[in-house]
Amino acid sequence: MPDLREHLDGLGQDAALLFTSPDGQPLRHSNFYRRAWTPATTATGLAGTHLHDLRHTGNQFIADAGANPRELMARMGHDSSRAALIYLHSSAERQRALANEVGRNARAALSQPQDKPKRSGTRKARNRREAS
Repeated sequence: MPDLREHLDGLGQDAALLFTSPDGQPLRHSNFYRRAWTPATTATGLAGTHLHDLRHTGNQFIADAGANPRELMARMGHDSSRAALIYLHSSAERQRALANEVGRNARAALSQPQDKPKRSGTRKARNRREAS
């Protein structure tokens, strides 16, 4: 963050681009990948990672943290839930976390003292039929 803040401070008020080439021009895809992205991913052991993979990963982390579809849409800048859902993937870890939460909720509900058993509407209707 400090480096990014310093960079932004140096751009001035009317800067339209956050990241530029060394001479202040828009980044060209091929130059960016050859000069910056590929060396960075190779150095970090992430060779083969695409820039857009970061968007998928970040949005998955947000979803795993519990964001609802509307929150995801706002973060991603999407107007439709269909577009936002493209970035959501189920994971074994998330499924396990959901199952654990359901288990905790069920145990909590079952541990609550019951004043008296409640009769279901089905049971009441059957009893009335049998009494007739």
